[in-house]
Amino acid sequence: MTLTAPAPTQPPDSARFGDALLLGTRAAPKAERTRARLQAAICALLNDAAPADLKVADIARAAGSAHGTFYTYFPDIRAALAETLTGFVAFLQTQMRATARAGETPEDRARQATAAYVRLFEDNRGLMRCLVTRMEAFPEASAAFERLNREWTETVVAAWARRSDTLRDELLRRAHALGGMVDQYLIMLHFGSDPELARISQDRAAVVETLSHIWQQGMRG
Repeated sequence: MTLTAPAPTQPPDSARFGDALLLGTRAAPKAERTRARLQAAICALLNDAAPADLKVADIARAAGSAHGTFYTYFPDIRAALAETLTGFVAFLQTQMRATARAGETPEDRARQATAAYVRLFEDNRGLMRCLVTRMEAFPEASAAFERLNREWTETVVAAWARRSDTLRDELLRRAHALGGMVDQYLIMLHFGSDPELARISQDRAAVVETLSHIWQQGMRG
């Protein structure tokens, strides 16, 4: 089966990592632009294919490059995937840090961060599937994702600790549990096959409101 990456349709403020790679290298030397195109092709192909199904020919074709060009930048698909996934985690981290600075209260930050995460998950579902399943073939990416989760949990707990008498360890337990619940909801929504969940989750704003409510109530105790 031949895999074909869809043409980007998102505006410049897209939450897609592939789009961000292309936009970030528009004025870069040709070699950097080519590397970005190959990685953006991987991002797009992963939305409809498992990592094991990716082929160099498909990636090169989707990137508009010759087959041999791939090997100029990556020794094999595993290395290309590892670099792409690790870069995506850094992209996630940057987006979430920016969001954390935007709100004035923990409630505001929780809602804005939840909205950002829901969109990032939705727009990068193939990459997220690799991360949330903790693929053993990509330990670098898995370790980076775990660090991101720890950092985000610490950020949430620090915000709530300033206005709560609850012990820090209890706040940490709540934050870890709530983060896991949000991930599980999005995993079931995007990778499951429950039509009822899909039906009630069509309104992204409503989903964000529900998940934000759970965060706020859970952290308050």
